[in-house]
Amino acid sequence: MAVPGTTLPASPELLLPGWDPTAPRRAQLEAGLRGSVRSGRLRPGVRLPSSRALAIELGVSRRLVVEAYEQLTAEGYLVAVRGSGTRVAPATAAAREAEPAAPAPAPDGAIDLFPGAPDLSLFPRRAWGRALRRALAELPDARLGYGEFGGAAELRDALAEHLGRVRAAAAEPDSILVTAGYQQGLRVFCRLVRGRGARRVAIEDPGYPVAAWTIEAEGLELVPVPVDDDGIDVEALAAADPDAVVVTPAHSLPVGAVLAAERRLALVEWARRRGALVLEDDYDAELRYDRRGPAGTLQGLAPDVVVLAGSVSKTLAPALRLAWLCLPADAVAAATLARAAFDGGGPRLDELALADLIASGAFDRHVRAARAHNREKRAALLAALAAQLPDARVRGIEAGLHLLLELPPGVAERAVVEGAAAAGVRVQGLADFTRSHPGPPALVLGYGLPSIRELRQAVAAIADAAAAARA
Repeated sequence: MAVPGTTLPASPELLLPGWDPTAPRRAQLEAGLRGSVRSGRLRPGVRLPSSRALAIELGVSRRLVVEAYEQLTAEGYLVAVRGSGTRVAPATAAAREAEPAAPAPAPDGAIDLFPGAPDLSLFPRRAWGRALRRALAELPDARLGYGEFGGAAELRDALAEHLGRVRAAAAEPDSILVTAGYQQGLRVFCRLVRGRGARRVAIEDPGYPVAAWTIEAEGLELVPVPVDDDGIDVEALAAADPDAVVVTPAHSLPVGAVLAAERRLALVEWARRRGALVLEDDYDAELRYDRRGPAGTLQGLAPDVVVLAGSVSKTLAPALRLAWLCLPADAVAAATLARAAFDGGGPRLDELALADLIASGAFDRHVRAARAHNREKRAALLAALAAQLPDARVRGIEAGLHLLLELPPGVAERAVVEGAAAAGVRVQGLADFTRSHPGPPALVLGYGLPSIRELRQAVAAIADAAAAARA
């Protein structure tokens, strides 16, 4: 607000959320501007108020504003343009170069350790744009209409080749059904097994909460089955006797386990003996960072009883809403009808763009780059945890976008979650993923969204919250 009796010069207005005139003013001004630039609220090229106008508006000295502008210019967030004042730096300026992987923070400024999100700044915009333009240029007018409920033939061809080559899947184009995201694919699976008489579907416990909600929303009874460091307990599964099961053999969420070889064979034997279908959620299998590489799919062992589900939500971006099911031959027709009931078919242009990206090799190149980037983030997170929480236990293979952190003895999970939240760090506890088989106090730490610097800050906040909870 302007000081009474003054006249403001012609200058843009600027609102700094949460401005507190009683707090240290220069640090507060710098932090407010820096956060507004990084969050995208102040966009590249936006002109800021003159130092004199902003000083009057905030009731501070002009020198303080000048020094704050100079500091942020040195950091690369602002640029001084002769004759045009101070502006937010272009997206290619030093601010982004200094930390190329830093995504925009959560809307309220919190560091978000959500376990299922990739680093969205890695999305290959140029390659995707080229693929989309080619699809648009080459698509005949007739294919802009309805139809192709199973997905564009080009994408099904590309996926069959890719899944066979990279995931050792038994995939044929005619066995693939393209869906609008994994959740729709799960709903198709639920309707498929319900049509075969299923009423009870087993899930991993702890496991993916959205899968549990979706299965229940489809009118099926949940059967939680315990998971350990070797994956789902197949003996417990057989004892529970469900009609179908959803599993994550390559990398379970949140435990981070790979389904052991003997359990894979036992699961396939159970499914065939029981006449049950298995949904294999292959959500992040391509993001494996150790030398062994990703385990081959369960579906490759038993394509007659396993439905393979995958998507690009972890490798590219969730916003694309592109996923797929690779089905047994006798299930394709029923699954396609179930998928058709949801909408008039998928986004054909995007399907064709993804097909182009895969066929051109650009998708493989992107995944390799994403692996290297995520491996570096995971290593930085592990180093910070070892330094600040040495008595906590890290569980899970070197893969994906999350790890499970068992808290030190005597530290309450909820207290740490709440303490971290108070310090501006969003983190989920293991209890959020558990139905009937509670585990030890633990946190599920996602490292896809935050920058390395933010991961270190988050660990410091978690360590402080753990210390307070133990005191």
